Amino acid sequence: MSAYTVTPQAPLRVGPLQAARHGLALAGRGITKIRKTPVQLVDVILTPVVFLLMFVYLFGGAIGGGNVDAYLQTIVPGIMVMTVFQASIGIGVSLNTDAGTGVFDRFRSMPIARSAPLVGAVLADLVRYLVSLAVLLALATVMGYRVETTPLALLVAVPLLVAFGLSFSWISVFLGMLVKTPGSVQGIMTILVLPLTFASNVFVPSQTMPGWLQAWSEVNPVSLMSETLRGLMNGGAVAGPLLGSLLWMAGVVAVFFPLAMRAYRKNAG
Repeated sequence: MSAYTVTPQAPLRVGPLQAARHGLALAGRGITKIRKTPVQLVDVILTPVVFLLMFVYLFGGAIGGGNVDAYLQTIVPGIMVMTVFQASIGIGVSLNTDAGTGVFDRFRSMPIARSAPLVGAVLADLVRYLVSLAVLLALATVMGYRVETTPLALLVAVPLLVAFGLSFSWISVFLGMLVKTPGSVQGIMTILVLPLTFASNVFVPSQTMPGWLQAWSEVNPVSLMSETLRGLMNGGAVAGPLLGSLLWMAGVVAVFFPLAMRAYRKNAG
């Protein structure tokens, strides 16, 4: 039973620009929630910090052949990708919680684009991504990591990485609209995120894996984005892995955005 009494309205037909404005307005709501309850940022801050410290200081010598500094240069861009990928779990959990409180019934009674609540929630996740990346890069710098290209390359890498996270967050949004409890969203997304992360080149080179796993790792979206960031920040090839990353991003949005919208309409209907 919803906590709110609403008067449903006929679906509002709006243009793309107006829908974007509605989405941005609701993104402000999400950012306000984060500002009032900053504890929501604890997981996206502590998880990459723990992984970076653990892999560099516990395993870096073994994996990097005794050269911890070189391993640090390799792993930081990969941990950045892991960070935004794992941060995407939170959006589905948050939306699932909102669905259980009747907030979507209120949105349904308002003269706004049907896509606005979901688009706004996804855009609000920018704060989680940027805060976690800022903390991670600050720690990595203290540990000795240095961008070996140019500051401009870093300015390109961060927005590209955020776009990657926002694209894959639509999987979490879809699950948030589909399953019954926030815990289920987190559990399913964790089952998806962990294998993709560890079966990638974030922590170890793909060449060290068995043949079948190496073949997957080389087309894994996490691997492709990690290689893109390494090229931008450490120097190296960018075009090939960037193209693969963009194809994955476009494909995920093309599939899961309409699925999420359909599940939202069903949930709110």
